[in-house]
Amino acid sequence: MVGRVFRAVVLVILLTCPASALTAGQSQPAASSASQQGTATQQPAPPQPQVKSYTLPPDKYEKAVAYSRARYRLYFIGFVYGVIVLLLVLRWQLAPKYRDWAERATGRRFLQAVIYTPLLLLAVGFLGLPVDISSQWLERKYDISVQSWGSWAWDWTKGELIAFVIGIILVWILYAVIRHSERRWWFYFWLASLPILLFVFFISPLVIDPLFYKFEPLEKTQPGLVAALEQVVLRGGMNIPPERMFLMKASEKTKALDAYVTGFGASKRVVVWDTTIQKMDTPEVVFVFGHEMGHYVLGHIWKGLLFFAGLFFVLLYLGYRSIHWTLQRWGAGWGIRGLDDWASLPVLLLLISIFSFLFDPISNTFSRNIEHQADVYGLEVTHGITPNSGQFAAESFQILGEVDLSDPHPSEFIRIWLYNHPPISERVAFALSYDPWSKRKSPEFVK
Repeated sequence: MVGRVFRAVVLVILLTCPASALTAGQSQPAASSASQQGTATQQPAPPQPQVKSYTLPPDKYEKAVAYSRARYRLYFIGFVYGVIVLLLVLRWQLAPKYRDWAERATGRRFLQAVIYTPLLLLAVGFLGLPVDISSQWLERKYDISVQSWGSWAWDWTKGELIAFVIGIILVWILYAVIRHSERRWWFYFWLASLPILLFVFFISPLVIDPLFYKFEPLEKTQPGLVAALEQVVLRGGMNIPPERMFLMKASEKTKALDAYVTGFGASKRVVVWDTTIQKMDTPEVVFVFGHEMGHYVLGHIWKGLLFFAGLFFVLLYLGYRSIHWTLQRWGAGWGIRGLDDWASLPVLLLLISIFSFLFDPISNTFSRNIEHQADVYGLEVTHGITPNSGQFAAESFQILGEVDLSDPHPSEFIRIWLYNHPPISERVAFALSYDPWSKRKSPEFVK
């Protein structure tokens, strides 16, 4: 819900938001038709035909291809449009106007940040609304989102308010360190952002996520499923008590399927969407849980935090190396007094958003790698617990692809640039072929 450009600046923070554990390709924001709550025991899904590869019936195939291509176009159009929005903000000299208002209102720097930052973010957010609305319209058109426009607008507003709070703190720190050192500000700001990253990641499942969805202990409505999941936990030698397993009532807004692991320490938990439980039977949900447990066991949360912290370090350095030249050439025409001027923020946003876009293939390659590792772990930890676990894993991917309209054959360029998970077709093929036990080989993670 946060504006695209602001996301680029606080990339290291916003990438801590729950990502799809199974979604192939770019994340699928959604909203779905309201459905019945899960019953006290897991209801078996209709029998699924044996999966041999990821396939779709002709009508759904055409729909999936059309939907995927529309999303691909929107991704690139959204980036270009975001750049245009920032250029318009600079050309119209909105930032200097907001700076002047803040400086006339108070001489205290923090209060100036409190006035200036929301004004700028709100302007960028409103100008960026056409892309956000287009994304939601696309989800509704293809029957993935059933969220009403009123509910969507309220979620958008809450997202902006959260961005204001985080943005005020970050912007105030940013310009404090710029005033302290124009040569090393990028490094000092990076250091200062790390504790904020950890804090936001810690409180997200406790404070932020419940603002958008309802959560309840999984054991409350799915005790039978929890018992099955505890077998997987025991097999993996982990300690994930039932109170760390949650059901998210996604069906109030989306038909998409998902599960994720989030938080750390006291906030660490595994979350399964109610839509996933409604569409999959117990063995398939068990594999999904095994995949998520793999993120726990393999340390993917901390590895992800370190990776994106390193990426943010590089983005800030590139911003530092390019902003002086940019301001020298166009700063005066944009009404910017210098780097330490509040009004220089849109320039930094512009530069970092461009560099972030160019680094998307790298970050998505990292994400695909750890998601593949989690797939391997899920297959290994459910082996011996679920008969023919590879087939049930393939069925879970097949169901996911059918519901989320996953692209059957994404091009290699799209796969590398946009996909943060391996394509569904690859995951189905791997689930059906991975069998180190019959080949007398040692499993990679679960011995």
